[in-house]
Amino acid sequence: MKGRGLLARWGMPDLTGNGRFVGANVLDSLGNGLVLAFTVVYFSATTTLSLGSIGAALSLAQLLALPSPVVAGPLIDRLGPRKVVVVANLISAVGFAGFLFADSAWKIVLVQVVAQAGSSIYWTSSRALVMLAAARQGDRARWFGFIGALRNTGAGFGTAVASVAIALGSVTGVRALVLANALTFVVAAWLVGTWRPAEAAGAEQPAEAPAPRGAADRPPGGYAQVLRDRRYLRLTLANLAFVLAASAVPVLLAVYTTEVLGGAAWLVGVCVVGNMVLVAGTQTLVASWTERHRPARVLALAAVVNALAFAVFGLLLAVPGWAVAAGLVAGMVVFTAAEMLSLPPSGELSVSLAPEHIRGRYLAAFQLSWTLGNALAPVLLTALLTQGPAWPWIVLGGLNVIAVPLVLGLDRAGPQTGPPAGAGPTAPPVQLPADEAAS
Repeated sequence: MKGRGLLARWGMPDLTGNGRFVGANVLDSLGNGLVLAFTVVYFSATTTLSLGSIGAALSLAQLLALPSPVVAGPLIDRLGPRKVVVVANLISAVGFAGFLFADSAWKIVLVQVVAQAGSSIYWTSSRALVMLAAARQGDRARWFGFIGALRNTGAGFGTAVASVAIALGSVTGVRALVLANALTFVVAAWLVGTWRPAEAAGAEQPAEAPAPRGAADRPPGGYAQVLRDRRYLRLTLANLAFVLAASAVPVLLAVYTTEVLGGAAWLVGVCVVGNMVLVAGTQTLVASWTERHRPARVLALAAVVNALAFAVFGLLLAVPGWAVAAGLVAGMVVFTAAEMLSLPPSGELSVSLAPEHIRGRYLAAFQLSWTLGNALAPVLLTALLTQGPAWPWIVLGGLNVIAVPLVLGLDRAGPQTGPPAGAGPTAPPVQLPADEAAS
């Protein structure tokens, strides 16, 4: 009991009965970190293609995979999020295993489309699983913060392992790493598939009922309803600003530090590692603080802090060389604070503002802000940098300032729990999908 009290004070959710769910998140994070860190290097080492051809193939694959969340939404509503997460992990496993046989540009496009689709479908559906894990405690903010810390740590560790493999320079080694990565997704699928959230929640979890199967019994709604929901569209547009903000570090930090500011390359490593350590060590504490405040207000605060971080990065253009290192570290600390503030409320609002009978479609719309933002960030931010070193920070700061009025008041009216007025019977306050009822 004393141990549990200490964990609670550190902002940790109650993990009782949810070990497999946590383990699946760790493996998924590790797998993504392993591959994302060296995809280009892998294909460069295992094929005769030029870097330009490899980059073009990977970019085309990302564009082709953009509709994946739209396809996943109706599947979540019909099958339940847990089954869709299992399928998504298996798709990722197939895609990454296919790397072993991709020796031409069109094959790279094909396997990367599969891998990217699996990742997008996973992210679309996994947020709904937090509703099951937190059904007893109601501490969604802690769960979103905890999973964010897990994913940050797993991705960082995966990147470190990938860097070692690359340094060794063995083609056999990187192939083995890709195969191991594919297997992590198979194990993650098994963990989620055998996880029993009903047992974790115990008697306090609301009764689970199968989702309606007949057309006459199914509440109306679809993507048209999502597009009419201005409140959710505000959240999605604001999240696009956060996604672009999060892309600043992987896209801009290295080139800005070394080529614009004239700083040492090791400064980039210090900033990235520092970000990982801060998130891993304090994200749950930040999440426990956010649960005492309205999610929309916390998200607005995160946007302001983001804008402040970008102001610090931009002002480094005017400081003397000896102050660059301290300024970069300071900017990174502020940036990390914004990241930790934004993760719990954005995840919580993405599920709590969605009507339960079409929550999958709502989450698909929210996920599109991530996929579009990640696709646009490299082109947009590098283009801005070519116009002048201050422009990326001005635009990113401005977008986050605009996000403040978009998110304020989003949760004032409370979550939507059913179809629009006049659309038919209202869904129960908490209705879990059919696959969770069967568990």
